[in-house]
Amino acid sequence: MTAAGVDASDSVSFAVEGGARVSALLHLPPTARACYVLAHGAGAGMHHPFMNAAACELGTLGIGTLRYQFPYMERRSRRPDPPALCHATVRAAVAEAGRLAPALPLVAGGRSFGGRMTSQAHALAPLPGVRGLVFLGFPLHPAGRPADSRADHLSRVQVPMLFLQGTRDALAERALVEALVARLGLRASIVWAPDADHSFHVPARTGRTDADVRSELLQALSRWVGTLL
Repeated sequence: MTAAGVDASDSVSFAVEGGARVSALLHLPPTARACYVLAHGAGAGMHHPFMNAAACELGTLGIGTLRYQFPYMERRSRRPDPPALCHATVRAAVAEAGRLAPALPLVAGGRSFGGRMTSQAHALAPLPGVRGLVFLGFPLHPAGRPADSRADHLSRVQVPMLFLQGTRDALAERALVEALVARLGLRASIVWAPDADHSFHVPARTGRTDADVRSELLQALSRWVGTLL
C-alpha cells in the first residue's frame, strides 16, 4: 500500500519478535512529507489525549504519525515490558511504518519513556530508514534524583536528535539537559517550553494554555523535520 492510499486514521497491528502482537494508529494525510513513529509514555497508551492531539496537529503540518502500543499497554498492565521487548517493539513499529509509507522519510521517538526506548533501540542497532529522533520530554532522571546516566547511550546515536523539554520538568533538570545537548554537539537540538512541566502543562498565571505549548513545540518539530529532508 502506498502512502497516498492509506486512510488518515487507519487502525493497524503488527507482530513483535517473541510472539506479541500490538495495535497501532496510522494518521497519514495526503500531504505528508515525513512519518513520525511515535511511542507513548510509560503510564498512558497511544490513545492518551496528548497523543491524539499531537497526531492530528502534526497531520495539519504535513507530518504523518504511526502511534503504537507496547505489549504491556496492550495487555492493560501497569508494569512496563523489559527493555529488550520494548526495543523489539520499536524496531517492529519502524519496519511497519516503512511498509505502510515507503515513500516517506521516517523520524522516530515519542513521549518520555517511549522516546527513551526508541533511542536505546537505535543505539543498539540503527533503526532502518530513520533520519532523526524526536523526544517529547526526555526522562533524564527520576523526580528529585538529578543524574544523567539514562542518557549515556545517546553518545552512540549518530542521527540528529531533537529534544522538546519543559523548563519545569521534574524528570529533566534544565542544567543537566543543556550539558547533555552540548556534549552531543551538532547532532542535538533543543527547544524549551517556558514554565512547562513533564506533561507540558503550564500554570494559568502564565496566560498560556497547554494547547498553546503543544502547538509551539509541534511547529518546532515540523521545522526541524524540514531541515532533515
